[in-house]
Amino acid sequence: MTDTTELRPRKLFIKTYGCQMNVYDSDRMADALAPHGYEPTPVIDDADLVVLNTCHIREKASEKVFSELGRLAELRREGGRDFTIGVAGCVAQAEGEEIARRSKAVDLVFGPQSYHRLPELLSRVRRGTPVVETEFPEEDKFEHLPLAQKQVIRSRGLTAFLTVQEGCDKFCSFCVVPYTRGAETSRPLEQVLTEARRLIEAGVRELTLLGQNVNAYHGLDAAGRSVGLGELCARLAEIEGLARLRYTTSHPSDMTDELIAAHRDNDKLMPYLHLPVQSGSDAILKVMNRRHTRADYLRTIERIKAARPDVALSGDFIVGFPGETDADFEQTLSIVREVGYASAFTFKYSIRPGTPGADMDGQVEEAVKTERLARLNELVTAQMRGFARACVGRTLDVLLDKPGRLPGQLGGRSPYLQAVHLEASADLIGTVQPVLIVGAGNNSIEGKIVTHAERNPASVLESQELAAI
Repeated sequence: MTDTTELRPRKLFIKTYGCQMNVYDSDRMADALAPHGYEPTPVIDDADLVVLNTCHIREKASEKVFSELGRLAELRREGGRDFTIGVAGCVAQAEGEEIARRSKAVDLVFGPQSYHRLPELLSRVRRGTPVVETEFPEEDKFEHLPLAQKQVIRSRGLTAFLTVQEGCDKFCSFCVVPYTRGAETSRPLEQVLTEARRLIEAGVRELTLLGQNVNAYHGLDAAGRSVGLGELCARLAEIEGLARLRYTTSHPSDMTDELIAAHRDNDKLMPYLHLPVQSGSDAILKVMNRRHTRADYLRTIERIKAARPDVALSGDFIVGFPGETDADFEQTLSIVREVGYASAFTFKYSIRPGTPGADMDGQVEEAVKTERLARLNELVTAQMRGFARACVGRTLDVLLDKPGRLPGQLGGRSPYLQAVHLEASADLIGTVQPVLIVGAGNNSIEGKIVTHAERNPASVLESQELAAI
């Protein structure tokens, strides 16, 4: 029997922390609640339900959650309004009981594997029972989630995230993901294709496939055969209306021959790859339990560049891991120089309770980590800006996806995920246009639309060589 009280319009506010997968999860929570009368609101003061969708990767993640919960409790007291407070995501999964104990304002705590049960959990809360749901359910949450309405998908834009894989079996010694997201699991091929078709039918032009270790994807097809990420990308590329494909985040050990060949053969797969290495030192890679060496990583990069010469790389780096010496850190700087990154995400190591790294000897002093991070950031920022400057004079295919900041201006994405600004008519939104890059700023590049005959076929390597002259 339907609970008619659930059909009254309610307002939902979700604050999303962290990775792209959390963005995807927040959207799916909203989709799960929509049939029960919840409408998203950007204004927290209007909300009947506030959900903090948390991330455990960043430094002091738990402290930030408790600080936000304190503000919400104060808002509820001073505003004289009763609204439900929920905590979701990886901090909830890892510290659910502690959250419930320390913050009496919280009504609901649930992990990333349970958000398909959100309507049921809220029903329990309305009966006066605070809920902590952090067990890993046996059922596949994706089978129980409703697909968003087309108008809702359109409102989210022309690009979309699509989770295809969750969890990780690598157990890097700094990482909580295996404990908060569980073992590696992959969605069945047809389930992924069905969601992708729905997104594309609603107007999405670019899909980014998500997973904690996305290139370990091994979903089953209708015949029970295991399908890799390269084949999944090929099947997705067949869907009419899809212009572009990306995927993140990858592990170097799972860059198979099939997936590398997909970068060569699949025109819709963008020449931009996020492939974290974390450190350039073999000694640190070993204690991180990364399961690859510096040489392994560099050989993988060589194979990728041989298959797709115009590929650009993005990476993740952690400085100050326990035991990291000055010499180890210099090895990280040297691998950055050797690879040459178009973008990178850099972090100071911070202890994650429950991970092996938390109990290791040789914890690095905070001042040393800060100094090393500054040096690394200086290098990767120079590389990122150098890559942007090297794009000047090239013609890149740009997906125009939104109005620009100025009248008559549009914004878009280059194949390398750079923000592009140019003057163009609004009726070109949703199209991919050849754009001559005429300028490069710190965070974006500028261009102008050109005809096909004017296109410059220079490769990335050629452009970089010209820029260096």
